Amino acid sequence: MVVAKEKKKEVMSHYRAHDKDTGSAKVQVALLTERINGLTEHFKSYKRDHSSRQGLLKLVGKRRRLLDYLKRIDHPGYLDIIKKLDLRK
Repeated sequence: MVVAKEKKKEVMSHYRAHDKDTGSAKVQVALLTERINGLTEHFKSYKRDHSSRQGLLKLVGKRRRLLDYLKRIDHPGYLDIIKKLDLRK
């Protein structure tokens, strides 16, 4: 599922470090989380959409790699982003 432009700008403005920050790891994780949540809702209605499920698994893997990178490079930032996005239970 594609994230609407307005929603994407809202997410970017909430997680960016400065005005021109559009691609930092925190922003990317937040955008991937939005897409993953949208696909999760999609699968509640369309259980047999296997090609989209494969895309979902790729997105989850990409988010996992970005979170691992954040954990190595900026541990306080990592803890902040998982708390804000409610990723770990």
